[in-house]
Amino acid sequence: MKYTKVLLATILTLILIAGCAQMQQSTGGSSASPVLDRIQRRGELVVGTMGSMPPLSMTAKDGEIFGLEPDLARLFAEAMSVKVRFVTKPFNELLPALQSGQVDMVLSGMTITPERNRKVAFIGPYFISGKAFLTKTKTLAYAEKPGDANNPDTKIVALKGSTSQAFAEDLLDKTTLFTTATYDEAVEMVLQDKVQAMIADYPICVVSVFRYPEAGLLSVVTQLTYEPIGIAIPANDPLLMNWTHNTLNNMEGSGLLDELKLKWFAEGDWLKKLK
Repeated sequence: MKYTKVLLATILTLILIAGCAQMQQSTGGSSASPVLDRIQRRGELVVGTMGSMPPLSMTAKDGEIFGLEPDLARLFAEAMSVKVRFVTKPFNELLPALQSGQVDMVLSGMTITPERNRKVAFIGPYFISGKAFLTKTKTLAYAEKPGDANNPDTKIVALKGSTSQAFAEDLLDKTTLFTTATYDEAVEMVLQDKVQAMIADYPICVVSVFRYPEAGLLSVVTQLTYEPIGIAIPANDPLLMNWTHNTLNNMEGSGLLDELKLKWFAEGDWLKKLK
């Protein structure tokens, strides 16, 4: 009789343990969103950016990170009731920083591509861009297709690790390609005639023309590609994906996102703040 009671108690204990384990597994552990919990505990949203992609993200003379994407990041942080902190890194280091947990999201003119989307999740797009040339040469400035610039006498530069570099390697394979860590370095190569053109997203090219009005810079009007720009967030966090998606949708539906685009693309007062 005593043995039966002990056996029954043991069985009930095992059932209880198994039930708790099954419940924990079905709910995804103790947290519905590890990243959101991490942000709340820290009291700040950490956003990765280059800080050198005007007018999407820029660094002011006093070190302030500002632009369309920092404005978006501040709105996300406000919706989370936390502060925002920006971490600036070279473009090709942003996704590794996201994957390792150094940053909570990336807002840095990043095109949504299948290759990147296999590593991290993307929300958006919040902006549509496309490739363009920044150059002093009219034949390149008015190029309507990549083949118009694809010849051995042309030297071009692109941001390292960007879709611009991939675009050049695939469709401008006859040219001599250089890569730089920042857009400022690439633009400087064009200004100093070390290359004939920079290949980049068209807002970068157009803004560079405005920044150096006496340099004789030109840029194409027709975009060479379709570039959907999105927010990169960690994979395997469905609640964070859902929250970010819905928050961005609310910004779009309310017209707030359009107001931000108008602010940064229709007005040029921010040029005075640049380094």
